[in-house]
Amino acid sequence: MKLTRRQFGTAVGATAMSAAIGKPAIAQAPMVIKFSHVVADDTPKGKGSRKFAELAQKYSSNKVKIEVYPNSQLYKDKEEMEALQLGAVQMLAPSTAKFAPLGAKEFEALDLPFVFKNTAQYVKTVNGDAGKWLMAKLEPKGVRGLAFWDYGFHMVSANIPLIKPEDFQGLKIRISGSKVADQYFRQMGMIPQIMAFSEVYQALQTGVVDSCENTASNYYTQKFHEVQKHITIGEHAHLCYAVITNAKFWDGLPADLRAALDKAMVEATKYTNDIAAEENATSLEAIKKSGKAEIHVLTAEQRKAWQVKMEPTYKWAEGRVGKEAIDLLKKASS
Repeated sequence: MKLTRRQFGTAVGATAMSAAIGKPAIAQAPMVIKFSHVVADDTPKGKGSRKFAELAQKYSSNKVKIEVYPNSQLYKDKEEMEALQLGAVQMLAPSTAKFAPLGAKEFEALDLPFVFKNTAQYVKTVNGDAGKWLMAKLEPKGVRGLAFWDYGFHMVSANIPLIKPEDFQGLKIRISGSKVADQYFRQMGMIPQIMAFSEVYQALQTGVVDSCENTASNYYTQKFHEVQKHITIGEHAHLCYAVITNAKFWDGLPADLRAALDKAMVEATKYTNDIAAEENATSLEAIKKSGKAEIHVLTAEQRKAWQVKMEPTYKWAEGRVGKEAIDLLKKASS
């Protein structure tokens, strides 16, 4: 609410008088920043966003309050990016698939199959020239990229063992929306279906889809292993999220608050990446101990067969994400 000149003078006078007679002045309410995401609160991203909220409050001396909204509480997948651009929400952490409607399809290059040999290579890539180039693609859209949050490599599952490419034939697989993922699964003979993360368990349980790909921590926390008899570790693709904000909002912050939030984001990113790696390891062990799903680890030869089958995705992707994006990733991972 906007104060009139008289009301403003009265308010200032009252505050000054309170201070003069030893009474505490009315505390200024903290700035509220809404941070929305589409996965559960107990996932690494959920924990990371809450850690950021905690650190932001600490480093801003309680001048900022981050309100975290998990599980699409505020907006569905397709709505949240528009809400960010309009300023209805200030921060998001979408997967690479969510940038295409924004006009930044290049982010889907990060979904290319077998583009990263290991997590260290992924980290080097997103923190290097390729990652900076991708984040720069958001600026003309009024969006500022703040960090990449690493979730680790995908596993893939079904109620039959998925070892050879022919095992995939005809299976319906849930994907988050990446056209690159859609393509490499089609190369394997599958039928990809876009579905919200919150709907996956029931869809697997009822047979709406036969298969899904995700990280070990997501399999365990969302109990996907209870409705999938076989899980295969092939490290075919990597899952990551980009933390983003409304650029106009971010640039309009007082310098001290922006510095506090930058510091909080750096520490929250390390926390999120560390906890994702830790939870992937402990979740995989928990899945094995549960006895509810059999874990298969591909041999080098079996993994090569997947790679050969998915290879045409790269040529197809040139028309989707552009050759420049692909070349940057290849250079970074060479």
